[in-house]
Amino acid sequence: MRYLPLGHSSLTISEMGLGTMTFGQQNTMAQAHEQLDYAVAQGINFIDTAEMYPVPARAETQGATECYIGEWLQHQQRDRLVIATKITGPGRPWHWIRNGSLSINRNNIKQAVAGSLTRLKTDYIDLYQIHWPDRYVPQFGAVSYDPSQERPTVPIVEQLEALGELVQAGLIRYIGLSNETPWGVTEFCHIAEQMGLPKVVSIQNAYNLLNRLFEVGLAEVCRHEHVGLLAYSPLAFGMLTGKYLAGARPAGSRLALFEGFGQRYLKPNVAEAVAAYVSIAQKYGLTPAQLALAFVRSRWFVTSTLIGATSLAQLKENLSCLQVELSAEILAEIEAVHQRYPNPAP
Repeated sequence: MRYLPLGHSSLTISEMGLGTMTFGQQNTMAQAHEQLDYAVAQGINFIDTAEMYPVPARAETQGATECYIGEWLQHQQRDRLVIATKITGPGRPWHWIRNGSLSINRNNIKQAVAGSLTRLKTDYIDLYQIHWPDRYVPQFGAVSYDPSQERPTVPIVEQLEALGELVQAGLIRYIGLSNETPWGVTEFCHIAEQMGLPKVVSIQNAYNLLNRLFEVGLAEVCRHEHVGLLAYSPLAFGMLTGKYLAGARPAGSRLALFEGFGQRYLKPNVAEAVAAYVSIAQKYGLTPAQLALAFVRSRWFVTSTLIGATSLAQLKENLSCLQVELSAEILAEIEAVHQRYPNPAP
């Protein structure tokens, strides 16, 4: 396991991080703790969660993921772990979170941090992220910007000022973005520099063999602004394991359990691209998951690859990618598929 600096922060995080959005929905507390114990034993020190988890978001389960992690944290050496969580953004009809008040304003940020600290049973959060922008941006599968969808938004300077107050108070150490755009990263960084406010150190965006849009503009921005990528959905919602090929819906899988969930990955050319990548993996004696995860790990702009699992067996297979280094020949074959089916699931 390699450990890399996260952006310009003092945090050093494992190249694989544990995503936890299934805890409290598809995983019991005992299963969650089993995964956490195994991940840490394998060298993972970065654990990512969010106040809205688990997913799909429901009033009955909201906050359960942080609670499961909080119970586990009581028996860990806290300063050896990097715990990241997120504030929910606006645009969702989730009345159970702050009575539906989801703007990223000063009051909501303070409430959200207080709630996460209580559930996580910790005195501080290492990395606090805005789950998605307060302003309108196309996201979660949408790619075309539509000015008619713009909505009133909290100024970025106000968001940074509120987060800065919590940094000063010692409640959070660093701040990050998620599901952001090149313009958004640039604005957050430049306003922070101009106003003497905390600068973001990370961005958590989807990145995988079916969605390489990060390479188009964000890679350049993040390199120059010293912002590290936390790559989520490296297996594209499980698509890149090959388990959904030919329309299969394995029992217990997310697409089988939650109808309509994962529409981002049910698009033209996805099945064809997945089949091509699975074929490459089989040709070289790899599992499809190993190929997909090793590819994300190999990118120069990725600081940590976030893996999530609903079973310990899946987690073990995912971590086996650490023994895989893709040859130039394999990377060339991957690139040929990408040219044939570019970004079918953005």
